[in-house]
Amino acid sequence: MKLFTVGENLAIRIPRDQVIYSFSKRHSARYTAVPGDSVIFETVDALGGQIVNESTTLDKIDWSRVNPATGPLYVEGARPGDTLVVEIEDIKVSDRAVILVAPGFGALPDKDFRPSVKILRVVGEKLIFGNLEIKVRPMVGVLGVAPEEGEIPTGTSGYHGGNMDVALLTIGSRVYLPVFTDGALLALGDIHVVQADGEICVAAAEASGEVRVKVGLVKGKRPRYPVIESEDKYSIVAFGKDLDEAAYRASEEAVYTLMRAQGLSFEESYMLASLVVDLRINQVVDPVKGVRAEIPKKYVKLEHLLHHLT
Repeated sequence: MKLFTVGENLAIRIPRDQVIYSFSKRHSARYTAVPGDSVIFETVDALGGQIVNESTTLDKIDWSRVNPATGPLYVEGARPGDTLVVEIEDIKVSDRAVILVAPGFGALPDKDFRPSVKILRVVGEKLIFGNLEIKVRPMVGVLGVAPEEGEIPTGTSGYHGGNMDVALLTIGSRVYLPVFTDGALLALGDIHVVQADGEICVAAAEASGEVRVKVGLVKGKRPRYPVIESEDKYSIVAFGKDLDEAAYRASEEAVYTLMRAQGLSFEESYMLASLVVDLRINQVVDPVKGVRAEIPKKYVKLEHLLHHLT
């Protein structure tokens, strides 16, 4: 087990060759942390480093090697019914990113155009796209735990997290994930140098890098869906076969959360949600679509988003 100095503490370092392509209880964890530990996840880009230059053709890509997630990490004390807390302390990206488009993919699958790859440079705090400079805002695309049952590819999302592609998964945010198996089995990857909500073309600025997180636990209760805590809000990360289903799930959980937080009737909470809850699209391009409901901290606390198992 490698250790990495973080201030006066030591962080566990998981190398980028320790990857999985699905979330499952069947995976064995070679690395273990206790609540309060910092952990460095070395990651490869979402294409598994297979795009060497802009001449790389998409038919040369082994699609079984995309969306690798580094891990899994066993968190001591995590048990089914708990909440795993993952605080993103730092994200370091490489000086090179990849973005691609291909017919049949993205938000415009019916369009006829040629497959294309771009290699983008990262210079300081800017991503260079042709003559344009875009502010870097690194984020984590894939972050999840082993699901309750079965095996879920790292390219999709669900109650366990997974390929959520939420732009809010950036430095300083906390993610609350339901624990379904002993140790939780956390894995993450798919760093984006920057991504807009929706991830319209099917890819963001995909890069390799390192993510440092601090792990923690809330015992005896868990969220129904993954929850992201930002400076001023909580975001419920829902999913569905289409945007309508994902929006329904995010809205439903937001309304019931407001009921618990404010002691309101369903009718009143439904009204309040229309006034204070923002629905945002996470991504429209994966097999499972993603929508989040953002609730200002003024109206809810973390305890209102977590449930005791019945």
